[in-house]
Amino acid sequence: MGEEKPERLYPLKSLHDFLTELDREWDKFKMGSLIGMITCGALLVFLIPSILRAIKPPLFDFVFLLFAAAFLVYSIYALFAQYRFLSRWERRVGLLLHLEEQLMSEKLGEKGSE
Repeated sequence: MGEEKPERLYPLKSLHDFLTELDREWDKFKMGSLIGMITCGALLVFLIPSILRAIKPPLFDFVFLLFAAAFLVYSIYALFAQYRFLSRWERRVGLLLHLEEQLMSEKLGEKGSE
C-alpha cells in the first residue's frame, strides 16, 4: 500500500543548488589563484640570484634552476589566466543568481495569489 519509490540520485539536483554552491566557493578559487600567483612570483624573485650565481661551471645546477624558473613562470601565467576567467565570470554568475531569485519570487507570488 505505502510503497515508496527510492529517490533517484542525480549528479546535480537542480540548477539552483549548483549556482548556490558555485557562488559560495567562487571567492575561494579566486583567492587561491591570487595567492598562487604571489607565491610563485616571490619564489621566482628568490630564484633569480641563485641562477645568476650558478652560471659558473656547475652546469647541472644552472640547467635545473632554469627549468625551475620556467615552471614558475608558466605557473604564474596559468594562475593569472584562471584569475581573469574567474573575475570575468563572477559578474555573469551573480546576474544569473539574481535573475533566478526574481523568477522564483514571481512564481511564488503567482501561486500565492491563486
